[in-house]
Amino acid sequence: MGCGSCSTGGGCTPAGCKSNGSCLTGGCSKLDVYDWLAHMDLPTNYKPFNIIEVKFKGSRKDFYINHEHAYLEMGDLVVVETTTGGYDIGHVSLTGELVRMQIKKKHQKLDDITRKVIRRATPADVDKWKAAKDMEWETMHKARTLALNLGLSMKISDVDYQGEKTKATFYYTAEGRVDFRELIKKMAESFRIRIEMRQIGMRQEASRLGGLGSCGRELCCSTWLTDFKTVSTSAARYQNLSLNTLKLAGQCGKLKCCLNYELDTYMDALKDIPDDVDRLETVIGMARLQKTDIFRKLMWFSYPNQENWIPIEISRVKEIQKLNKEGIKPEDLKDEAADLEPVQPTKVFDYENVVGQDSITRLDERQNNKKKKKRTNKGKPKPEGAAVAPATAAQPARPPRPAGNNQRREQNAAAPQPANNSRREQNPGAPAANNQRKEQNTPANPEARNQRREQHAATQAANSQKREQNAAAQAEKGEPGNKKPQGNRHFRRNKPSNKPKPNAE
Repeated sequence: MGCGSCSTGGGCTPAGCKSNGSCLTGGCSKLDVYDWLAHMDLPTNYKPFNIIEVKFKGSRKDFYINHEHAYLEMGDLVVVETTTGGYDIGHVSLTGELVRMQIKKKHQKLDDITRKVIRRATPADVDKWKAAKDMEWETMHKARTLALNLGLSMKISDVDYQGEKTKATFYYTAEGRVDFRELIKKMAESFRIRIEMRQIGMRQEASRLGGLGSCGRELCCSTWLTDFKTVSTSAARYQNLSLNTLKLAGQCGKLKCCLNYELDTYMDALKDIPDDVDRLETVIGMARLQKTDIFRKLMWFSYPNQENWIPIEISRVKEIQKLNKEGIKPEDLKDEAADLEPVQPTKVFDYENVVGQDSITRLDERQNNKKKKKRTNKGKPKPEGAAVAPATAAQPARPPRPAGNNQRREQNAAAPQPANNSRREQNPGAPAANNQRKEQNTPANPEARNQRREQHAATQAANSQKREQNAAAQAEKGEPGNKKPQGNRHFRRNKPSNKPKPNAE
């Protein structure tokens, strides 16, 4: 009933819970019992049941005697007695006649319930209880560090402080027996409180911590499941599930409790299915069982080296099985195939604008239209009178083309174009002259080509020698040389500006 999202310190109420009564695991709806007698008035001479149910952290519940007959409602914080002395604080989870039924369900006796409700929790009690709860996270991590330093094969999963902040219960999981006497000494020296170690199973650990399962909902053990039944792999076999431990195991590492939920339905359906039918003998050959549909009462068989499966009703399979025992074989199972109704295609529901809203794909249509316009308008001339884009700082606006240009283009397009070979026809000797000129410029003898290359290299060497002599002569006279700037060949010297220089006064 109580959670950390409550705005009031007195527990969760319909007006005080910020989650409107639908808190997650560890909150208002964890292992609650619906009080279906709350709206009924008690008889006039009837004395109310003086035992209430109180819930603590981690779905721990216990019964206490309301000896003062104080008016208590579900969600109230109360101070109760403990077995080791002191007091603890919890939320009232159930009152009235339903408590009597819960005691009977848990096989407890009224004489065994001796602890009492001390009082309703005061603001000072609530502040001390909240301070103790804030220390649990840090205490658990320190205890884990101490257990790791001692080399103990155990996992401390949760810590529960009492309301008076003088005792803490450590819940741990381990595969075998653990000697934690040295650990208790170190924790007592570090925390200065009374310590109780309590070993729990993997399923109880998942129930205390909570979480979300593979179905997307909260764990059953942390919301409504109170007793844990054994789950075996045979439950998965009966339901034709793949024996994959990663899929069949829950957060606790054990098989999921939900494997037992539908097991009874499958067991009832399997009563009519024969167990010893693996193959059927026919004149054509041996047919092997491939698949069984227990709900449609069909069994699929196939011949070797054939991919087609033949569906046969279970009643006919039993008849063929009896015939095979008598030595009679049917000709072909295809003649015994069951008539299956064709599977109707699922109807695809399209979006319908019922309330007058916009289309869901309206933005996609706009983007597609823009892309199509860009592709079609790319490379086309603009029509006359089209709007000109505004000028920017980097690029001035172009003036619109005059209408006379368009008229000239139309006249040129209408006029007959001369052939491409008209110039060749006018000058028939031009190609021959060009070929003769090429032959003169390119000597056929490779020795002549090498001789021209040597002459060219000699002239370049002489020119470079002259430049060096001129530079040396200018250096002796003290005149600056006319050297070209090195680097990029497109280098341009800065031109002198035409702006008048200011007169120096």
